[in-house]
Amino acid sequence: MQPVHADALAIELAAKLLTQGRLVAFPTETVYGLGADASNADAVAGIFKAKGRPADHPLIVHIASVDKLADWAIDIPDVALKLAEKFWPGPLAIILNKQPQVPLAVTGGQQTVGLRVPNHPVALALLEKFGGGVAAPSANRFCRISPTQANHVAEELGDSVDMILDGGACLVGVESTIIDLSGTRPRLLRPGHITIAQLTEVLGTEILLPQAETPLEIRAPGMMDVHYAPSTRAVRCDSGQIGQVLQQLGGNNQKCGLLACGLQSKTPDNIPVIHLPEQADLYAQGLYAALRQLDSQQLDMILVEQPPQTQDWQAVNDRLRKATVLI
Repeated sequence: MQPVHADALAIELAAKLLTQGRLVAFPTETVYGLGADASNADAVAGIFKAKGRPADHPLIVHIASVDKLADWAIDIPDVALKLAEKFWPGPLAIILNKQPQVPLAVTGGQQTVGLRVPNHPVALALLEKFGGGVAAPSANRFCRISPTQANHVAEELGDSVDMILDGGACLVGVESTIIDLSGTRPRLLRPGHITIAQLTEVLGTEILLPQAETPLEIRAPGMMDVHYAPSTRAVRCDSGQIGQVLQQLGGNNQKCGLLACGLQSKTPDNIPVIHLPEQADLYAQGLYAALRQLDSQQLDMILVEQPPQTQDWQAVNDRLRKATVLI
């Protein structure tokens, strides 16, 4: 399946396909999503089949505006509306208690549902034309590198999807922040472009972090120990270790590529190197495309230079922790 430029006619056709229970890949500001009618359990099952995703892993429902929130959620707290007013459209998914009619296929069997309004003109136009909610995880095989360009979807899912809307490269580049507001206290389930500091400023209260969860923790997208990972073995190390590790790998005749943070790393001329910016949001924007590029070069290993471990890098480091192993 080749991507189609997301003009008005293509978006209209995509909306019709969704009403027929078929799968449409579309761009958001975070990553490309694999979408199906969230009210149609059979259509949603197609997402799990195409991705090879376990059925107990919930999906995020994308809606056109905050006005649609009550169609999907009950007991909506005021803090949810505050966050929506501040960050929607945008890369924030809010978990709330679900309406009875929301299919358990969407929620992974749970009584909660994740919702967000994406900040991308193609996604918003599709949602407006379709008129309902679209369940859409990232448009890639389960646990593999998320797609940030339409051709990434075509390469990975092929004819498993009925249409791929090409809206250009994603501007954020990593998945949305997920906050759970279904209980008595807000809980961060996945870090993203919107930081804990930004959320706390709006909420005016402490946010529980993932490591503070109880054994009854709500399942959410992206919480596997291994996720966002290339097929090639990927390891990360501090800047000072790069030369030694490359020398050791070269001595073992292993082909290695390097994903560097900034331009400071001194590397041999005979290995592929991709330099990503030293600014967290720009690094995130290019991360998945860079990993895909290195993954395509038949290497024995991808070496990833450890970025800074400050709060603004939390989303990037979360993805790298799950996509790589640490030396």
